Amino acid sequence: MEVVELGIAGAWVVTPRQHGDGRGLFLEWFKDSAFREATGHSLNLAQANCSVSAAGTVRGIHFADVPPGQAKYVTCLTGAVLDVVVDIRVGSPTFGRWEAVRLDTADRRAVYLSEGLGHGFAALEDGSTVAYLCSEEYNPEKERELYPYDAEIGVDWGFSLGECSLSAKDDAAPTLAEAAAAGILPDYEVCRSFRAGLK
Repeated sequence: MEVVELGIAGAWVVTPRQHGDGRGLFLEWFKDSAFREATGHSLNLAQANCSVSAAGTVRGIHFADVPPGQAKYVTCLTGAVLDVVVDIRVGSPTFGRWEAVRLDTADRRAVYLSEGLGHGFAALEDGSTVAYLCSEEYNPEKERELYPYDAEIGVDWGFSLGECSLSAKDDAAPTLAEAAAAGILPDYEVCRSFRAGLK
């Protein structure tokens, strides 16, 4: 497998080698040794999630308080999604920047995002099924969200606001500026120190 860091520190895209024949195909969508070599630590697996979405569904931008935060290793098992990583760490050189990776059944890539980064995706096809490996269990008291159509961030989800489906929680989420003013965004140095402690 190939593991390449994105332009936002703490986020990687993983492209597996696919082995196919007349029966179908096989691939390793996660391998600890390759993950550890790229990131410098193992993935502490505490929870595995799965979501199924209709085309036009936008989920996110979600993050959790650091520490401990919640790192995610995400892949699309069926259909296709535009997976988005947003740097929301105050003090980061790439604060406010976002990157998108198409996850689908052709390349079968995965995205890893470390603690403190924002995450979301847009389902490009009906029945798009996304699996997440998470470093921490879901804790509703530490879970946060940002408004996915915040103009300051400017994510191109591939759907206009009128074309997409959002949860009530995501639709009512604060903007990046509002979250910063409320002091709920992760701190870049705290995130770096936490990640260094994982090594």
